[in-house]
Amino acid sequence: MKTKALLKKYLPLVCVVVLYIVIALVRQAKIVNNYHIQLLMFAGINIMMTVSLNIVNGFTGQFCIGHAGFMSLGAYGAAVVSTLVFKGYAVAPGLQIPIFLLSLLCGGIIAAFIGLLIGLPTLKLKGDYLAIVTLAFGEIVRAMLRLIEPIGAARGMIGIPTYSNLAWILTFVVLTLWVARNFIYSKYGRACISIRDNEIAADAMGVQTTRYKIIAFCFAAFIAGVAGGLYAHVISFIQPDSFSFSKSSDFLVYLYAGGAGSLSGSIIGALLLTILPEALRFMSNWRLVIYSLVLICVMLFRPSGLCGGKELPCLRINRQELYPNTVFKQKQEKALSIEERR
Repeated sequence: MKTKALLKKYLPLVCVVVLYIVIALVRQAKIVNNYHIQLLMFAGINIMMTVSLNIVNGFTGQFCIGHAGFMSLGAYGAAVVSTLVFKGYAVAPGLQIPIFLLSLLCGGIIAAFIGLLIGLPTLKLKGDYLAIVTLAFGEIVRAMLRLIEPIGAARGMIGIPTYSNLAWILTFVVLTLWVARNFIYSKYGRACISIRDNEIAADAMGVQTTRYKIIAFCFAAFIAGVAGGLYAHVISFIQPDSFSFSKSSDFLVYLYAGGAGSLSGSIIGALLLTILPEALRFMSNWRLVIYSLVLICVMLFRPSGLCGGKELPCLRINRQELYPNTVFKQKQEKALSIEERR
């Protein structure tokens, strides 16, 4: 019984390891090439960005449309640490991974800190007003990055070491999903969901709505910053215009096509809509028409998204584990007593 429970607990992790081994084998057999691997890496980064946006938009009920701004802060923060700080030093092979992880951490912290500064004065706003502020934030960050000469200004940064690979990105995708899942099912996540469902009622019940909105905002910004750091170390070149409003709108499309308020929807939306345009590339300009038609069909027939309100089994938490001594245990004891009487 214990073995079965352990297998069930670690089955998703085993599946990811098996998936990586299968990809490595088909790559060795030259069935997939470097282009396919890079596409998978971008899909993984988009999954992280969509999950982080989902925490703000889907689970907390706020409307952020400048999420690429946090990604750019994380990308530049990580690139500065791994490129400019260690410029001129011969980095030993054994130190490359610690430097890479340190740079990702710095990128995440910078994005979370700026998220805190932005969130404190603005998260009392609601609806369209918050959307306008976050849009302005993304554009301000992009404009400021274009003015800072030591990081390349409008030309962008070049020569960023390509430390990111498929194994690292898969690892961070799994870690992001695990942390986000536990956050959502914690008291913080439930407070965020109560704000989404009815902010006035949550406030009346004693939930400190502004505090929990800022926590969700900073948490999402940290994930976006780490994803930006991974992105910078994949393509080795970043430019402020790569994080424009069109980038933020891409993440919104992934989120709402997959299903807001669902981690499974974030995975499916980001994976499907990252791969689909490349899979349709043989259709030349018609691929954009097909892509748009797919989005229209999804919104017509699944207005809540492909996985709206639903989760894969591995992303759900057994509620019995949350309430072992209250509702479920009482029901079990009542059922046992009825059987014993019979």
